[in-house]
Amino acid sequence: MTTAPARPAQDATPTPAPAPATERPYQSYVYAYPHKTAYRELPDRPPLRELWAGESQHALSLYLHIPFCEVRCGFCNLFTRIGGPDGLTTAYLDALDRQAGAVRAALDEGARFALAAFGGGTPTYLSAAELERLCDIAEHRMGADLRAVPLSVEASPATATADRLAVLAERGTTRLSLGVQSFVDAEARSAVRPQKRADVEAALGRIRDAGFPVLNIDLIYGIDGQTEASWLHSLDAALLWQPEELYLYPLYVRPLTGLARRGEAESPAQWDARRLALYRAGRDHLLAHGYQQVSMRMFRRAAAPQAGVSEYACQTDGMVGLGCGARSYTSRLHYSFDYAVDATEVRSIIDDYVATETFDRAVVGRAMTPAEARRRHLVQSLLQAEGLTLAEYRARFGGTPAEDFPAELAAFAARGWLAEGPGDVLRLSPEGLAHSDAVGPMLFSPEVRALMAEYEAK
Repeated sequence: MTTAPARPAQDATPTPAPAPATERPYQSYVYAYPHKTAYRELPDRPPLRELWAGESQHALSLYLHIPFCEVRCGFCNLFTRIGGPDGLTTAYLDALDRQAGAVRAALDEGARFALAAFGGGTPTYLSAAELERLCDIAEHRMGADLRAVPLSVEASPATATADRLAVLAERGTTRLSLGVQSFVDAEARSAVRPQKRADVEAALGRIRDAGFPVLNIDLIYGIDGQTEASWLHSLDAALLWQPEELYLYPLYVRPLTGLARRGEAESPAQWDARRLALYRAGRDHLLAHGYQQVSMRMFRRAAAPQAGVSEYACQTDGMVGLGCGARSYTSRLHYSFDYAVDATEVRSIIDDYVATETFDRAVVGRAMTPAEARRRHLVQSLLQAEGLTLAEYRARFGGTPAEDFPAELAAFAARGWLAEGPGDVLRLSPEGLAHSDAVGPMLFSPEVRALMAEYEAK
């Protein structure tokens, strides 16, 4: 029989009411909680060895961040820079190697990795030889057996060259994710993503030839000028490749991005309505073609092999992030380096990272309290189509979501966002899944909301 952990008395206060919710369905893509804009400089800069002492390390996640792209798309607010002056990628990998040595020294001798991912930026911006070195850092420095664990890698059509793909396939990549966004050339231009469908199709052919077990294709809806017909056209073009996974992302226009500088072409209400209609059309189209909905964004082809990396796998405790844009998660602290979107600020942070000799302390982060851990678990679970198992929640936290988050769940129920069904699972209704980008922000704690509101974009 599992005994639920006791809760500290100071953590037993009632959950505050959620922030006043607008009815806008697209408030924020919650891919991590707390969001990095809630992180702050750590005045004591705790040693990594202390942070990892006592943590479970038998099934760690490993993430390596490559902050380079051949072009910056108009919607992109990721931590990345365009290109790299001569020698910068080599210097970056040198720093990554130094960081890996420091992090591995802070872990237990018997630490093991259960999955790995290379993200960015665009990892395949690196040359084939540099990708070999990246894999060597993951394997020889960190001790991750890339051929024995699920490995997911992100790529762009222009960088998915045969020599790079051969390296990734030989080193054990199980999932290759290609950012396509649209198969319609005019829409790609509208999103400030200069590419042609012919080049995308050629890249997909090379990826299929390389033999990765799982191909994921990213598509975006809500692009200026996109219609339901053109959206379904992109989906059908993707389906011709029978991808094991498809991610459907709503377009966001974030501060300091290319699209933000261009201005809005329609009112927020009109744009919300159009995105929601396109989401529903895309969802129904994929369900009709034998795909299963995993989350608002993720769809998996029925009977397709799984790469072992779920949408929220990178949020699990025991996440080791390497690179200047990577997060690391222990049960007590989430930490990283500084974050920026502006090109000048990004370059400055990368330059500082490359010049760093010692990586044995955490720099920026957010402490995790038991209350925040419960919120994070609810976010991770509720935004998945399968929902949250109440018995698992009780075993881990001692209680129920209804006891811990009565105001939030009441608000969801009033909007019809919670599903009817067996009482042992809490899950979103189809309409709730459609509003995942409103559900997630409503689960943020007042403290995290305040920190995010105070954050000045740079």
